[in-house]
Amino acid sequence: MTNRLPDLEAWAIFAKVAECGSFSRAADELGLSNPTVSKAISRLEIRLGFSLFARTSRRLSLTEAGRNSLGRANRLLNEGRALEEEALEQTKVPRGLVRISAPLSFGATYLGATLPSLLSAYPEITLDFALSDRKVDLIAEGFDLALRIASLDDSSLLARRLSTVRILLVGAPSYFERHGRPQHPADLAKHCAFAYTDAAARGSWTFHHPKLGEQVVEPPFRIWSDNVDLLNPALIAGQGLALQPEFLVWRELAAGQLEIAMPEWSHRSLGLHLVTPPSPLRPLRVQVVIDHLVQELSRAPWSGQ
Repeated sequence: MTNRLPDLEAWAIFAKVAECGSFSRAADELGLSNPTVSKAISRLEIRLGFSLFARTSRRLSLTEAGRNSLGRANRLLNEGRALEEEALEQTKVPRGLVRISAPLSFGATYLGATLPSLLSAYPEITLDFALSDRKVDLIAEGFDLALRIASLDDSSLLARRLSTVRILLVGAPSYFERHGRPQHPADLAKHCAFAYTDAAARGSWTFHHPKLGEQVVEPPFRIWSDNVDLLNPALIAGQGLALQPEFLVWRELAAGQLEIAMPEWSHRSLGLHLVTPPSPLRPLRVQVVIDHLVQELSRAPWSGQ
């Protein structure tokens, strides 16, 4: 058995010629030239080793082998038409599965709120979320898009920055009442700290001051966690300080449950990015989800835009 692909174009042309009873009429209906249609049939007959049509100067008729082949050729032509019609329909009505990767804390906190309006607007779209702080390989793992909170490395992926995510040193008023307020990063040596395990520099915090420059400190850490949500209850209870993304603590800051420590000293901010595979061409179902998330997440109340 040959490993060559079947000549699907030639089989479709064969079915159309048989339907029209004429090479020229088939060429007109297909929008092809007469030589193109003739060459396709000849190419198919040479490949098969037998004739599909009996040709005379006045008449074109199917051979017995041609008649035996016509049923399946017609099915190929009809399936091809149906496939194209279905594919074209998807460019009009968004439908199908969209796979999305997002950071765990951010996804659980904010993506859920964007879904009711999305599902209402596009009832034929199905969503598959993978919430994890792991950096997935979009192409190898079959994701349509990802949300990433990071300083992005150069890559072939397409990235759109949606907002700035400030990283704030925060603690509860009750903590500051008992332990005092740090004024300089060096003061953190006398404080209790909670740390995010996946931070770029584990075991140290880096702060920047517009006049005093950069300071790197290693405060005593009492909690390590690979999920920043876990730290908030202990922070609110006044048990320590932590560097937290603003999207996770903005409500607590507004309510006075947490306060920013050392506001003159800043930690490096990150960006919320929407990342997609390198091709700018994408199915409509993916594009409408992208447009929806861009609109919703660019105007988040904590956004630094």
